[in-house]
Amino acid sequence: MEFTRRTFIAGMGTALAAPAILKSTSVRAQDAVTLRLHHFLPPAANVHQHLLMPWAKALDEQSGGKLKVEIFPAMQLGGKPPQLYDQAVNGVVDIVWTLPGSTPGRFPATEVFELPFIAAQKGAVNAPACEEYSQAHVAPGVTDTKLLCFWAHDSGLIHTNTEIKTKEDLAGLKLRNPTRLAGEALAALGATSVGMPTPQIPEALAQRAIDGCVVPWEVVPSLKIDELTSYHLEIPGTPTLYTATFFLAMNTARYEGLAPELREILDRNSGLAFAKAAGDMWDRIGAEVRAKVEASGKNKVTAISEEEKARWVEATAPVRDTWVTDMKAKGLDGEALIKAAQDAIQKYTKA
Repeated sequence: MEFTRRTFIAGMGTALAAPAILKSTSVRAQDAVTLRLHHFLPPAANVHQHLLMPWAKALDEQSGGKLKVEIFPAMQLGGKPPQLYDQAVNGVVDIVWTLPGSTPGRFPATEVFELPFIAAQKGAVNAPACEEYSQAHVAPGVTDTKLLCFWAHDSGLIHTNTEIKTKEDLAGLKLRNPTRLAGEALAALGATSVGMPTPQIPEALAQRAIDGCVVPWEVVPSLKIDELTSYHLEIPGTPTLYTATFFLAMNTARYEGLAPELREILDRNSGLAFAKAAGDMWDRIGAEVRAKVEASGKNKVTAISEEEKARWVEATAPVRDTWVTDMKAKGLDGEALIKAAQDAIQKYTKA
């Protein structure tokens, strides 16, 4: 119940109190609605257990059972992870949790947080910063779905079976990347970047098709990455090497067809409130996973030095420069988007 009773209430203040009670009578007068939510991670994943399920429970409780969300993990309703967003567009499902980076180039304004050494170390900073940035720079351009939230996780790590101390140690290593820009950053550091959906990582590691992967702590247990790799490299401080961003997107007609009282409950539990709960979850679960991995005695958690980090920042700078040029070709001011993202990150770093 972390999401509904602790994290989520803290994120929304008094919004969960009287309004839900005052509207209960009118909500009961509406027909019950069940929304189908589709995502790609297994049911044991922390996102499923500690974010999406508590969110669905909050909607159910606050609506008096009139707004339910049935969650289908692991692509149970068919298709592949890159097809999730269009499943929401076309009404195959009602809501999806997906990565905009799964369809490279489709949502260019989202990519700013995925650039090397832009995002913060903490999810509690990245997630609300993304959502605030989205209101001006992402949501207005997303016209084919109702964007319920745009957020990012905490800092990602490099998980390998070879200890990495300098960027030279990355040379030739085949590393799975989570996004196009993370892949370009890894390539700039000397690694061989391999793109693949998250569910394919365990098999690729087991078959040695890749030498490692880049993911946050939170997802490690559900993919058994701690069993398939021995070294876990952290990037110290803010800014960090990379983060990945996410969409919680809903079919537009389904959203607009909700009774006003139910739509208000959905809105109240989405946006910044959802982002804050997501960021807190990533940080909390990440710390727990890190402690368990370190305590196992089988794995080694390391970090590059600040001096080495400076070398990585310099080596990946061309990725950012190229992105700014690419954005100009798309009619977007890349430098302005970077500043807007950095301003939002600074705001929530101080919060």
